[in-house]
Amino acid sequence: MTGTLTAAEAARIEAKSALFAPPPAVLPDGRRDLVGLSREALAEALLVVCADEREAKLRAKQVWHWIYHQGERDFARMSTIAKPMQARLADHFVIGRPETRIEQTSEDGTRKWLFRFRDGQEAETVYIPDREEDRGSVCISSQVGCTLTCRFCHTGTQKLVRNLGAAEIVGQFMAARDAYGEWPSPKGEAPRLLSNIVLMGMGEPLYNYDNVALAMKIVMDGEGVALSRRRITLSTSGVVPMMDRCGAELGVNLAVSLHAVRDELRDALVPLNRKYPLAMLMEACRRYPGASNARRITFEYVMLKGVNDSEADARELVRLVRGIPAKVNLIPFNPWPGSTFETSSGNAIRRFAEIVMDAGYASPVRAPRGRDILAACGQLKTASERARKAAAA
Repeated sequence: MTGTLTAAEAARIEAKSALFAPPPAVLPDGRRDLVGLSREALAEALLVVCADEREAKLRAKQVWHWIYHQGERDFARMSTIAKPMQARLADHFVIGRPETRIEQTSEDGTRKWLFRFRDGQEAETVYIPDREEDRGSVCISSQVGCTLTCRFCHTGTQKLVRNLGAAEIVGQFMAARDAYGEWPSPKGEAPRLLSNIVLMGMGEPLYNYDNVALAMKIVMDGEGVALSRRRITLSTSGVVPMMDRCGAELGVNLAVSLHAVRDELRDALVPLNRKYPLAMLMEACRRYPGASNARRITFEYVMLKGVNDSEADARELVRLVRGIPAKVNLIPFNPWPGSTFETSSGNAIRRFAEIVMDAGYASPVRAPRGRDILAACGQLKTASERARKAAAA
């Protein structure tokens, strides 16, 4: 089996995605949320308040600017739009955000939000500030829960409830910007506190690809948020067929949750490996468009004491990534309630990093951030699973 997305595989992934589809972005009063629509869909939606397609395209351009560049949520404040049109827009549409249920700030400055969506489902989003510069990364969720059940991951203990819609995905970033007052969008090389997006929150992004792709295309649009694809990193556990599509259509940075260098161990730690084993995963990485010394693929590797942290593991990792422009992020395991794993010792992590670095690959050890508020890598989880259980009863 190759990594090419066959018709049967595409149909299977699409059917699974449809099973966990987000609800329609329509309020009980019939108004439609404009966030998360493509430019074309936005113009089509505005036809109900416009005389013809030409006017709808003009209004779409104006509204797009106000939503994604200015961060405006009130049609009455859109000064380039006449007041009668502002009123018609308000009658038919809203500009939504997820509701902030809980907001926590770690002692190290990491900030975590629990966002609630219109149907009551919830997901977590984390802002990780750079300690040395006025910038940072927003870690965004793509699903409520997760389908992958990776053994070391707290999110993996929460069954998949549903996919997030494009509005809910881009809305997390917009809500984070609201919190930091970073509107309008900084232009060019102007400093941005929220300078990067990492799709490393709850869920497997490539099992919700259509919504993730639409959200990231909105974020990358030059007349709105205008975040470069080089500032976006998508993390996958290895949905091999979708990696090709992601590279061709989005071209964002790729991070691969590796965590083991032998199939028998990775089968246990990352069950998706049973479907797409290491040989297939590495070939997909070699095919990924744009991978170069300037844009290396990141391999994420959680360090588990006595499980995957030996010198032999480090040497096998070097062999696996040979020929791939890569760096390896070593992540000390972040404990969570009920976990049975332990964090590798400092000496084991240092020796592992030395072997990888001596082979010519950058191997930084990721400093744990936000552990005190369960915001670190692998610690995100919500209570939304109870809603799924109730619905199934």
